[in-house]
Amino acid sequence: MTIPSRDPFRDMTTLQERMNKLFEDSLMRSRSAEHELPMGAWTPAVDIYETEKNVVLRADLPGVDLADIDLRIEDSILILRGERKFSKEEKQEDFLRIERSYGSFQRTFRLPGNVDQDHIQATHRDGVLEVTLMKSESSRPRQIKVEIKGGGRVISPVVGKEKK
Repeated sequence: MTIPSRDPFRDMTTLQERMNKLFEDSLMRSRSAEHELPMGAWTPAVDIYETEKNVVLRADLPGVDLADIDLRIEDSILILRGERKFSKEEKQEDFLRIERSYGSFQRTFRLPGNVDQDHIQATHRDGVLEVTLMKSESSRPRQIKVEIKGGGRVISPVVGKEKK
């Protein structure tokens, strides 16, 4: 009795071909149904960092017009909305490949309690939105003066007041 040989790689190739066909078919159906270019979900990348005086948020918004950006604060939440529009100058048939995503987006960020919501600045330059959130004066770090008297140390509980 001979044992038939089995090639597991052939099975994987067949599975991959079937999956590719499934995705291609669903993509073709959605294109023909909409008669428009498919618009993928797009979320801009964001960096947030903190300095001594500020919290800074930078969002990559290439191709987003300033008029299509909405930045607001509601209930201590910073809301960034916008839309990257597809240029209608070119026809769908002219494209060989479309990899960039288009459409509306929204990002929300809970503001820390130490942010002064009345002192927020935003700039848009070279496709990057930078939002600077100033920290409130009371939350900023401050230095406490330490005095040395005799052989021991005395820490003054009131900043800037000398203890005798």
